[in-house]
Amino acid sequence: MRAIEVIYSTSKPFSNFRKEQVKKRSFNIVKIGLDMNREDLYKRINKRVDLMIEKGLLAEAQKLHPNKELNALQTVGYRELFSFFEEKITKDEAILEIKKNTRRFAKRQLTWFKKDPNIYWFDFETDTTKILKKIEDFI
Repeated sequence: MRAIEVIYSTSKPFSNFRKEQVKKRSFNIVKIGLDMNREDLYKRINKRVDLMIEKGLLAEAQKLHPNKELNALQTVGYRELFSFFEEKITKDEAILEIKKNTRRFAKRQLTWFKKDPNIYWFDFETDTTKILKKIEDFI
C-alpha cells in the first residue's frame, strides 16, 4: 500500500527510491532514551489516563464519534470510548481498556527502541547535566 502511495504521489517507480544512495548528513545524530521500571511506568500511564478523562477526553471523543471510521481515529483512547458510546461496554470498562491498551503500546515502543544499539539509555531521573555531558562527548 505504501509503495502505491509513493508511486501515485511522485509519479516515479517505487524501485527508484530503493536504489538511491543514502545522503551523508552534515550533522551527527545522538539518540537518547529515558527508561524507568515497568511498575512505575504503568502507574504513570494509569494516572495520565485518569487525568485525560478529567480534562475532557470523553467530550472530545464524543465530538469525533460521528467520524469514527477515519483511520486517524483508530487509536488508543478513542476506540474504547467509541465502544462506550455505542453501549458495547461501560464507561469504567472503557477507561480500564484505555489504560491496558496504552500500557501494551508503551511496551511495544520500548521493545522497538531497545533493539536500536545507537540509543544511549538513561534512567528517567538522571540529572540533565549527565545527559548533556554524553551528548557533548558525542559531538
